[in-house]
Amino acid sequence: MYGLQGGGAHYPFPKEVWTPSGGWWSRPSNWATNTAICVFGIGIATFGVWRLSASKEQRHIAPTRAIPSQRWSPQAREIGVRQE
Repeated sequence: MYGLQGGGAHYPFPKEVWTPSGGWWSRPSNWATNTAICVFGIGIATFGVWRLSASKEQRHIAPTRAIPSQRWSPQAREIGVRQE
């Protein structure tokens, strides 16, 4: 009974159709390498934007409580927390 489940065999498809996603049942042999390269690139880009944002962050009024950006923003670390 359980052996009859599933989507069935791959059906015939036109070979001359080009698709940007790779076509029917695409599974390139180097998918893991491509994924690792993309994850590494996105991580480097995120780190660069994070550093740029932290270096340009400015607070004109000291916060009334501790904020997460005080851990990585030099200016936020200098002004500290305002006591009310």
